[in-house]
Formats: sequence, structure tokens, C-alpha cells
Amino acid sequence: MKIIVIATKNEKKLHELRRYLKGVRAHVVSLKDFARVPRIVENGTTFKTNAVKKALVISRFTQGLVLADDSGLVVAALGGRPGVRSSRFAGPRKSDKQNNLKLLRLLEKVPPSKRQAKFVCAVAICDNGKIVKMIEESCSGIVAFSEKGGYGFGYDPLFLIPKYKETFGELGLKVKDRMSHRSKALKKAREFLRSYFATAVK
Repeated sequence: MKIIVIATKNEKKLHELRRYLKGVRAHVVSLKDFARVPRIVENGTTFKTNAVKKALVISRFTQGLVLADDSGLVVAALGGRPGVRSSRFAGPRKSDKQNNLKLLRLLEKVPPSKRQAKFVCAVAICDNGKIVKMIEESCSGIVAFSEKGGYGFGYDPLFLIPKYKETFGELGLKVKDRMSHRSKALKKAREFLRSYFATAVK
């Protein structure tokens, strides 16, 4: 069976990626399955740059197929921040909670009409040091005034979908899987991988 390495050690992200890749006939592993992996500095200025860098470096290391993603929240009122620094917005060792609190503090006096934001997900798939697919998708919403809901992770409790008047944290997986940035990108990645492996699981 083919092997796909997911270039992450983040358990929450890995769980979500595995779910979206269900149906691809391949054994999915992560960086946690390797004793030593190259250290990757995510210093790119775009999500695509970081995703490609991770996928290329790890695919050369594993000499096989690697999927890497870089995603984050882009807030118009903050000039695009937190952007590529979304996971470390409040500092390199900070938590999702601290990132959310910093975002709320910076937007404290910003009215609802100017709290537009979008989640962006870039997915790079590389095979033995060669880029074979690049995908980028997004999902638009606004930043809520407080955290709501216990589903998801990261900024999900703050990302409000106007159509539903609820955050990703409240809506749960069923709705999020239909419209999120990551779900749209990974569904395209899934279809590509099925074709790439020349086989599919029904």
C-alpha cells in the first residue's frame, strides 16, 4: 500500500487531515512516526510558500509522497494579520486561547462592519523532492466579539459565518466540512491523490 506522510506533529490538525483524506487507498502517517525529521523554519511570506517548503523538505527526507499544509486567519482590519503567523500570533509557545485573546484585544474597538476575515489553506503535495500539486482555498466570515462553541480548534470559536450567525466552534463538523478552507483544499487533494495513485476506494 502507498504511504502518504502528513508534514505535521499537531494532533488536532492531523486528525482533521486524516478525516478529509478518507477514501484514498494509502497508509497515512505523520512526522510523529519518525524518530528524527529535518527542522523546518516557516519563514515564508505566504501560505503557499510555507506549505511548499515543508512538503519539499520532508519529501526529500522520506523519499516519498508528502502532503503539507499551511493555513491561517487573514483579518482585513489588521492588514492581513495574523496571516502566516496565525499559530504563533501571541508568541512561539503560546496557546490557541492566548492567540484568540490577542486577536480580540486588537479588534476591541472595531465595529462589526469592519471585522471581515477569511481562513486560508494552502496544500502542497510533493513526491521525492518534486512538487506534484499545489492547492489554495479560502472561507470568508467575520471575527466575533467573544469565543463561542467548543468544536474545532485555533480561531474556530471566533470565526463567525454570517449565513448561520454562528462560529465554526458552534456549527460543528457537519457544516464546517462543507465550507471550511481546509475541507475545500483537502477534498481537491483527495481527488488528486486518487488519480495520482490510479486507484480509488468507493
